[in-house]
Amino acid sequence: MTKYTHLFEPLKVGKTTVKNRIFMPPVSTNLADHGYVTEELIQHYAARAKGGVGLIVSEVVTVEPTYVYLPGDMSIYDDSFIEGWTKLFAEVHKYGTKLLPQLFHPAYMAFPIPGTPQLIAPSNVGPYYAKSAPRAVTKEEIKVLIRQFGDAAYRVKQAGGDGVEIHAAHAHGLLGGFLTPLYNKRCDEYGGDINGRLRLTLEVIEEVRRRCGEDFIIDVRISGDEYSDGGLNINDATYVAKQLEKAGVDMLHVSGGTTIKRGSSIPAAGTRQGAHVHLAEYIKKQVNIPVATVGRITEAWVADEIIANGLADACMMGRANLCEPEFSNKSFEGREDEIRPCIGCLRCLNGIMFGKRVACTINPSFELENEDTLKPAETKKNVLVIGGGAAGMEAAYVAKKRGHHVVLCEASSELGGQLHVACVPIGKQDLTRVVKYMAHRLETSGVEVRLNTPVTKEMLGSEFKDYEVLAAAGAKANVIAPFTGFKQWMTADDILAGKQFPGRKIVIIGGGSVGCELADYLAPLVNDRFIRNRDITVLEMAKEIMMTESGAGRSLLVQRMMEKGITIESNAKVTEVTENTISYEKNGQTYTITDADTLVFANGYHVDVAVEDMLKEAGVSYQLIGDGRKVGNLKDAISDGYQTAKGL
Repeated sequence: MTKYTHLFEPLKVGKTTVKNRIFMPPVSTNLADHGYVTEELIQHYAARAKGGVGLIVSEVVTVEPTYVYLPGDMSIYDDSFIEGWTKLFAEVHKYGTKLLPQLFHPAYMAFPIPGTPQLIAPSNVGPYYAKSAPRAVTKEEIKVLIRQFGDAAYRVKQAGGDGVEIHAAHAHGLLGGFLTPLYNKRCDEYGGDINGRLRLTLEVIEEVRRRCGEDFIIDVRISGDEYSDGGLNINDATYVAKQLEKAGVDMLHVSGGTTIKRGSSIPAAGTRQGAHVHLAEYIKKQVNIPVATVGRITEAWVADEIIANGLADACMMGRANLCEPEFSNKSFEGREDEIRPCIGCLRCLNGIMFGKRVACTINPSFELENEDTLKPAETKKNVLVIGGGAAGMEAAYVAKKRGHHVVLCEASSELGGQLHVACVPIGKQDLTRVVKYMAHRLETSGVEVRLNTPVTKEMLGSEFKDYEVLAAAGAKANVIAPFTGFKQWMTADDILAGKQFPGRKIVIIGGGSVGCELADYLAPLVNDRFIRNRDITVLEMAKEIMMTESGAGRSLLVQRMMEKGITIESNAKVTEVTENTISYEKNGQTYTITDADTLVFANGYHVDVAVEDMLKEAGVSYQLIGDGRKVGNLKDAISDGYQTAKGL
């Protein structure tokens, strides 16, 4: 019997019984081929169904051919798509999982593919990043759009689908845009008050029900609150929910925020799990149909508590099931130590808008052959992995799983490498779970791990003679030698590792992720001008801080820095450092800081060449992996370890 008894109770949705309360919301993949279902898409969703998910809502499925949301969208705008969807439904249904395609029209948020006509919208209002205003859709066009939604839903039914989700949330796309006062400025029957703005969604629901019958699930995704001045609030959403129930909707998928207010709809790492659950709780009290909640629910105990406490009827868990396809089964069986931990970094979506395939920091591959489906190596080898950081641990695990004899040597007393430093800043706690997970895998897979064991040239010529060597020696923090004359200097890593302790007036050179996370970590939690508060200045040469990062995590970090009163100087090049002063040039003028007591280097890393020099000297065959080969992020390190070991 599982300890998560509430999470694994069946749930009646319309006339359909779903086997448990773990649902998977839409997560874009870009795995479709010009809208058509591919074998990779079938296996992608089938893996989550096999993993025990009760109900899956697919990624965006466009209902007409003119406007594209993402380059790798799924579509169902004519009958030619039915065959692929039939195969997909059949594969998912093998595991007792229900699948709802999410029907969507991107409208003013369509991808600007060359040749695309002027984008349509409720009114001539588009998102802040638009290069031109959209045009207001006509009432004649609205009739066509309603029919297109109905046609798409009927094709789902023909293909053997369980129902559809209609996307009307996040001030997003056609229906979400009509519903929100942020974008709907119409003065006809499709605008004005809440009833006018809701009318299009209700007419779409009426058409879908008419075409597909009573035994076909209709789920509608709404924002319980857009968290934006001038947008929908919980009062609006509660009224909307009641009208949707009256219209015959079978389930409500209650989200929050908007897609253009970063961090509001898709919460960032370090924010609370169940970000929108308070909205679902309020709405659930007003309706009699199931209400699902969503928003960074990544652990089974959280989801079980939400349902046990009556806050929602089901939990939409997207990133958790993306990262770990067997999340549901492992949770049911109490094998939490074997679940890949989602760290909330959102790298899964970073490249989606640019046509890249879905990716994950912790799960290095969604290909047909991946960590879970690795083929044994044809020739078994002896493999030595040098370094127990993320790249080394991943490589050792994959090599062992493929049948090689693997020894991992780590010079320090514990596994994890740079992750022990990376987990210290605010919002990075989940990285500790990564270390525990990866170390647990090594133990259960039988990799021989030797701690406090630096590899020497003599060992390579004796005990490890003829071993394949994978060197994951890591990287070292950059230090600008001419600036080390300052009275007290240290690196960001020194501080985060507890090796050095800074003073009260701190200057950080480097406004990338490391420098900004360190500033956030060191700054007072409240900017109240208390006499013992630290005074922190970040100096960055580029035109803006954290130039290589995007999304919710970056946004929240920068907001916290500004709220805490951290001084941020971009376009600032440090030109001279003496024992007591730090000078930098900005916009042609030179500024000198005279009262700093600590100078911190957060200006990148470089490959530690010492291990490679030893390997060359020993004359052994080796491959460098992770930061030992090229400095990168955690995703780069794990992927490099995976790919290298997979190729042995």
